[in-house]
Amino acid sequence: MDSAEPSLPSLLRAHAAAFGPGLARLSAERGLALTRNDGSTQPIPITATPVVRDGQELRRRAALSAHISSATFKLSRAVLAGPDRELLLGALSPLERRLAEATFHRVTHLATVRVDYFERGGRPFGLEVNATIPAMQGYSDIAAHTFLEVVGRHAGLSPRQVSLMQQRNGSNAAALYRALLEGFARERGGRAPTRMALLCRRNDAQFTEQCHLAARFTELGTEAHVVHPDELSGDKVITARGLQFDLIYRHLFVRRLEETPAPWVTELLGQVPSPRVVVLNPPASQVEVKTSFALLSRALAEPELARAAELTEEELAAARAAVPWTRPFRRGPSVDPDGAQVPDLVARVAAEPARFVLKRAWDYGGRTVFVGRSAGEPGFDERVVAAYGETLDWGEVCARAAVDPACGGFVVQELVEAVAQPHLLCTPDGLHAVELFVDFSAYASVGLEHAPAWGGVCRGSPSRIVNIVGGGWVLPLLNADVAEELRAALARR
Repeated sequence: MDSAEPSLPSLLRAHAAAFGPGLARLSAERGLALTRNDGSTQPIPITATPVVRDGQELRRRAALSAHISSATFKLSRAVLAGPDRELLLGALSPLERRLAEATFHRVTHLATVRVDYFERGGRPFGLEVNATIPAMQGYSDIAAHTFLEVVGRHAGLSPRQVSLMQQRNGSNAAALYRALLEGFARERGGRAPTRMALLCRRNDAQFTEQCHLAARFTELGTEAHVVHPDELSGDKVITARGLQFDLIYRHLFVRRLEETPAPWVTELLGQVPSPRVVVLNPPASQVEVKTSFALLSRALAEPELARAAELTEEELAAARAAVPWTRPFRRGPSVDPDGAQVPDLVARVAAEPARFVLKRAWDYGGRTVFVGRSAGEPGFDERVVAAYGETLDWGEVCARAAVDPACGGFVVQELVEAVAQPHLLCTPDGLHAVELFVDFSAYASVGLEHAPAWGGVCRGSPSRIVNIVGGGWVLPLLNADVAEELRAALARR
């Protein structure tokens, strides 16, 4: 792009009033929404301002995520097979623990995982690995493809031109479909599934995304249906609603089966791999426990830990490049982010709140994430009161977290400084200028011989804790070549 030509952000801001409300309405209609417990839906806000990354960089981040996820997977497996297994098992619910102990040594691959990053100076730093239900493949497609359609149409592009842009931008739903087929073929001697079940609880928060994925998988060639735990049954074959399924895509937290028991599903998950049906992903709570991520960080300083897990040079290089200093949060001597020996880790963290983040080892939605830099702010105080029943300052939070055993205690991570960015939020009624902290998540697979071409998804929030269910938004993620084509079309308009 010539420096004298208008940039994509400036063009989008100039035209957003014309296309923004329609973008908000259409993306919500297509499934960019959260489902409430009563079955009603709430649109997930989308921005008129996308995140743009070069295709080579997107591929690099997918490769980073593959290596980081594989290393975390291997570390969790090594720990569960050794004398320190309570580090991970102690974080799990009773059912999660029982399934982890029964299946961890038999699970060799995960069709889909997601690594969440913050960017600092254009460089991604991983915050955690998602391996239980690493969602948003559908949401990311809805956001990016609808954005390209609405803005492309506004810019005067033909339906064929828009379709080609969407294809070039990639599809995480298509990548998920191919990963599921690859995982199925691995367990079934190269065969393909005849029918898929997307397993989620009733009124799951991401139910509309699951419906989008089922429709997309069917379109790609394999009939797929969203089903719920109480609908599945069968001894020799697996059925639901009178249909037989040979592949289950699990979008269901194992601990949900403790809240709403489904003994048949629980039994099935404890048998993976099962001769009756292929389950992807199988239970993998131990991989997502943040202690596993902390162990990966420790492995960079402790070669014996890396050797025990048989980490490769590629996995260690990815961790060096993109894993911030992270440790289990316990009293006692440790090594701080500067490599200095400290007599007490808790005292070190308490003394410099601006540098650290505390995270409960096993929790969802950012409910027990405490950012030292935000201490005293309303959001920080609300989370502290929800966790401990009273307002605490940073030092008091550190003292309490260090001895809190619930869900495996806490890990501490060096803060990856994120800077709020200006964006335009779209609603059906108009546009709103907002300042958002934006994360970048890249998908990957573990243990598949032919992993698909994964992409990413970006979320934004006014808070440093970015989570969709907690009130976050989705930003369309565009390949730089596609963004330039769109920019040129808008400039001609």
